[in-house]
Amino acid sequence: MLSTILACLALAQGPVLGVESDRFTLDGRPVFMLGISYYGALAIEDEAVVAGDLDEMKQCGFNWVRVWATWNAFENNVSAVAPDGSERAPYLARLRRLCELAGRRGMAVDVTVTRGEDPDFPSTQAELAAVMETLARELKPYRNMYFDVGNERNVGDARHVPMEDVGRLIALVKGIDPERLCTASQGGDIGDEEAAEYLKVGRVDFLAPHRGRYAGSPSETAEQTRHYFSLMEGGRRVPVLYQEPFRRGYDDWQPSAADFRTDLEQARSSGAAGWCFHNGSVRGGVSDGRPRRSFDLRTAEGRLFDQFDAEERAFLEWLREHAR
Repeated sequence: MLSTILACLALAQGPVLGVESDRFTLDGRPVFMLGISYYGALAIEDEAVVAGDLDEMKQCGFNWVRVWATWNAFENNVSAVAPDGSERAPYLARLRRLCELAGRRGMAVDVTVTRGEDPDFPSTQAELAAVMETLARELKPYRNMYFDVGNERNVGDARHVPMEDVGRLIALVKGIDPERLCTASQGGDIGDEEAAEYLKVGRVDFLAPHRGRYAGSPSETAEQTRHYFSLMEGGRRVPVLYQEPFRRGYDDWQPSAADFRTDLEQARSSGAAGWCFHNGSVRGGVSDGRPRRSFDLRTAEGRLFDQFDAEERAFLEWLREHAR
């Protein structure tokens, strides 16, 4: 095991992200993954802006970011790879840049892919496989990232990826890059039978449920974590990563700074391996989605941290104090 880690360190660009039982590791050291949504980051042209964002994230204690390799929001397609697997310039280069800049700061990167009806997204298993093959090859030097091969793969619309296909996609990636961590995320909490299928059929390296977006959700997270681990008793034990919890602007319930803090503390105290500060555009209304936060990071919309509202900034200030 030690020789494998040392070999990876010698060749790696950025810290080596790994898994030991139900924890993540960076360069072999156990770490709690504290993340932030950075979905549309490939829209950012100026490297200095990306570097500044990552520096501010580090000040808050964040050590991973979630970016999408297939992203088309507000009529701005910044997908790194086309459905046929071909590179989309300059966005694939920007994805490599993000992995490199994050790695310099000891941070990990979640690279997410989704199926969809949008003609710029992969819509079939063959197209999704073509996208994943390109990403697996192009990002192989960066040891600080993992793949979500199917965002909310259980949802019964164009996003749906059958569990057997999840297994095939992960096998494809690992055929190119055997040590690459992979998962497929779940829209909502994962049911008991589904959890077993993720491990046995999908062969994911960790579970990535998207918790509920309702007022009682933060106070339920610890119990939900313990339940996932109870399902793994006697079998393969993997990390539980709360990759996409609730956010502001999504629905009638607007979580407060205290709600974000409660959810994070419950995740950490119950043994979850990580948690993400999720953020995105405002749904409905007449604001054209503004503030769009991580969903639209073009210069005209402003930097990510400039788009946060008062409650989000209060939570971030609490994180800064905690990080100190």
